[in-house]
Amino acid sequence: MSTPYPVRLAGEALWLLPEKAIYWPAQQALLIADVHFGKAAAYRSLGQPVPQGTTASNIAVLDGLLAALPCRQLIFLGDFLHGPGSHATATLNALAQWRARHADLPMTLIRGNHDKRAGDPPLSLNIRVVPEPLLVGPFALQHEPAPHPDRHVLAGHVHPVYRLNGRGRQSLRLACFRLGLDVSLLPAFGAFTGGFQVERDDRSRIFVIGDNEIWPVS
Repeated sequence: MSTPYPVRLAGEALWLLPEKAIYWPAQQALLIADVHFGKAAAYRSLGQPVPQGTTASNIAVLDGLLAALPCRQLIFLGDFLHGPGSHATATLNALAQWRARHADLPMTLIRGNHDKRAGDPPLSLNIRVVPEPLLVGPFALQHEPAPHPDRHVLAGHVHPVYRLNGRGRQSLRLACFRLGLDVSLLPAFGAFTGGFQVERDDRSRIFVIGDNEIWPVS
C-alpha cells in the first residue's frame, strides 16, 4: 500500500489513499467507488478491442489494501458491476475466488446506476446490497453526489479528474478526490474507467493522484 494522506472531514479523520480509495480509521472501513468489475469483458462481448486483465488488476489492488489495513468492513459506493455483460464466467469466477479469500469480511454495496442495469452481485458473493444513502456517523454514503439534509455526503459516480497545466501546452489529467463543504467525491477505483473534469473553487479542496502519491492542489 502507498502512503496515505490524512485529512479531516465532518469532524472525522480519513485517509485518502493513492489506490483511489478512502480508509476511515475510526470505523476500520475501506470505502471504494466505481469499480465497474467486468467493464472490459462487457465491451469485448460487443466486439470492442479493449484491454484484458482489468478485473485481475482491480482485485490485486484490493487485496493489497485489505492486507495492509485493519478492516472491519468494505463498502462499495456504487457500480460494483458495469453491466449485463459483466456476468461473464471468467469475471464471476475471479470475484468468487477473491471473495473466498476474504470470507469473514462484511461487505456492503450501495446500489448505483450501473448496478441497477447489471443486476446485484451473485448471492454467493455474500455482499449486502442497500439503496442510498447509507448513514454512518456524520456521513451519508451514496453513489450519486446529491446533497443530504443533515450529513456530509461521500459519493462516487462522477469519476473526478483534475487537469494540471504545465509550461506551454503541457498538461496532465489526473484522477482526484474533491472534498467539498457538503459533498465530497471519490475517484473511480476501476482500472478501466473514464473521468469527468472537475474544477477547484473556494468551497472545495482537490487532491490529485500521481506517482502513487496524493498531492494537494493549492
